[in-house]
Amino acid sequence: MKFAPCSKESLSAPTGKKVAIVGAGPAGLTAAGHLVCMGHEVVVYDMMPEPGGMIVFAIPDFRFNKEPIYRGIKELYNLGVKFVLNTKVGKDVALEELMRSYDAVVIATGTWKSSKLGIEGEDLNGVYYALELLVDVGLSKRGYKPLHEIPSFEGKRVAVIGGGDTAVDAARTLLRMNAGEVLIVYRRTKEASKAGPREIEKAENEGAKFIPLTQPIRFIGEQGRVVGIEAIKMRLGAPDSSGRPRPEPVPGSEHVIPVDSVVIACGERATPPPSCEKLGLKLDKWGCIITDEYGRTNIEGVFAAGDVVTGPSRIGPAMVWGRKAAKAVDEYLRTGVWPSLKEDAP
Repeated sequence: MKFAPCSKESLSAPTGKKVAIVGAGPAGLTAAGHLVCMGHEVVVYDMMPEPGGMIVFAIPDFRFNKEPIYRGIKELYNLGVKFVLNTKVGKDVALEELMRSYDAVVIATGTWKSSKLGIEGEDLNGVYYALELLVDVGLSKRGYKPLHEIPSFEGKRVAVIGGGDTAVDAARTLLRMNAGEVLIVYRRTKEASKAGPREIEKAENEGAKFIPLTQPIRFIGEQGRVVGIEAIKMRLGAPDSSGRPRPEPVPGSEHVIPVDSVVIACGERATPPPSCEKLGLKLDKWGCIITDEYGRTNIEGVFAAGDVVTGPSRIGPAMVWGRKAAKAVDEYLRTGVWPSLKEDAP
């Protein structure tokens, strides 16, 4: 995967400008590749032990071949991009310090926080979140986390709540962890899922059972551990704001699904550096950083790109954001011009 549009021989002459990029996912890596080709010194900070973000650590290896990604990252190293790993900006190093030390900062920290259902019993033992589980498995496969530190699902009846890519990835991962039975419990149908029917059918072909039009009401516990899901049947109504049919509860259809464990996969939320609001960086009601169409924030010299701006998306759109932000950073570093962020910026 090409994160940089140049070779070492075609690098632009050094500009003397330094750019810090926070986050080594597809948006951050793409911005880094373009900026280093433009002649800027680029340093990428990331909380993980390797660059790549969720592509490397959260998306399972069985989904696609990651070798092109590793080659793209190696190319960035060869071009002179520097990486500061195992370092969380806002905790291990202050965002304010980066703003003082660099000529521009690009925040590309993605969506590393799981959305909660907010129902009774969500804090019971045996209830997990898919993103954290997938990352733990990814860390283990790359040799950074002992297998015994990951929960065992061997022989267990596990319900995955959700119908997106993360839910399907979690279900297929659980099957590879020798779960006894894996249920995908979703409030819509296969056709209305974000993952799409083909991805769900892959999980079914591997042994998962899809339970459509079913919404958890609460998790039932015994002695502090989950043993069941009280759920209600749903029917599809008029389209909601997402354009998909709105699920509506069917009165009197409450029922219990016995389980040994639950894995919640109901979306992820943006994770900007924790100090950014104190510095005056504007966020929207979902916690995403507000920018203009080129990634410029309301603070001069600070840009944002990728899922931390848009919410969860895919690799392609994140890389497009990285390219756009790099172009805007380069323009700013060469001209010093900083347009005001409009209040109605997307």
